[in-house]
Amino acid sequence: MPFYNQEEIEKAREVDLFTYLQACEPQELVHVSGNVYCTREHDSLRISNGKWCWFSRGIGGYSALDYLIKVKGCSFMEAMEAVAGRAAAPPPSFTSVPREEKPKHLLLPPPAPNNQAMLDYLKGRGISIEVLDFCVQTGRIYESRNKGHGNVVFVGFDKTGKARFGCLRGISEGRFHGDLSGSDKHYSFALPACGKNPAVHLCECAIDVMSYASLCRLDGIDWKQHNLLSLAGVYQPKKKIAESKLPVALTRFLEDYPHVKTVYLHLDNDGPGRMAAEAIQTVISKEYEVKNCPPPRGKDVNDYLCRRLGIPIRGAKGKEQER
Repeated sequence: MPFYNQEEIEKAREVDLFTYLQACEPQELVHVSGNVYCTREHDSLRISNGKWCWFSRGIGGYSALDYLIKVKGCSFMEAMEAVAGRAAAPPPSFTSVPREEKPKHLLLPPPAPNNQAMLDYLKGRGISIEVLDFCVQTGRIYESRNKGHGNVVFVGFDKTGKARFGCLRGISEGRFHGDLSGSDKHYSFALPACGKNPAVHLCECAIDVMSYASLCRLDGIDWKQHNLLSLAGVYQPKKKIAESKLPVALTRFLEDYPHVKTVYLHLDNDGPGRMAAEAIQTVISKEYEVKNCPPPRGKDVNDYLCRRLGIPIRGAKGKEQER
């Protein structure tokens, strides 16, 4: 029986399962998606980023040794014999399988026969007729129906006018909200300025963007002269704020409109909204001026609009999970 010193054992422990299977039992590797694999013998055993987990048994580990002992039932010496040949090589590290990034294909649902239920819903949330007409005429919103349930479809476009982003918001009692298949948040719902405005106003969701435009109209401001952009949902920075990245929708917008140098934040008056505002102010390039302007009252821009118009604010139980 061979003897292994401590150094040889440590080298063997550095061999991860993916590397071991790729070199010694390639027939066992089954590609699931991205950099996730399973084994041919156990489809609930997943391998990803240097770790493995056998979900049906609730066990996992890092090394090939762990796998051979816990899953294959090998003794420690048997596992060492299987891995020792690999341990002589430089300590391997897991590398994801390179794959070509396929362009997303947005699947928009067919429109309903008319937009009446959608318009009634959005008018009930204070959105002005002028803003609604513009969004309908430009294809940014329309109504769809699925099994009798009405939805608002919000659409975002790239600079060439191609639809690249889409999300649904239910307008019935059991309200639903979600992105469409193939939706790309880089091109979220937006109302770009007609002219060359050097600022962009950032809101959390499409209805907040339309609400901000409606507030401008209430105050006699031409909203079409302003850049209005949605984040397409909650932006979640990292625990260490300084390690966060800018929201992809804002990054893309600033790339497409390089003359924009001022960012106004109109994010929600809650913990996630305040954290998002702090993160954006922290990580954005110094060439941009950022002004934090949350709604003066209410949870979000739409709440503030409804207060201004005297429309009852929806209670927490009646408010759809949109963010």
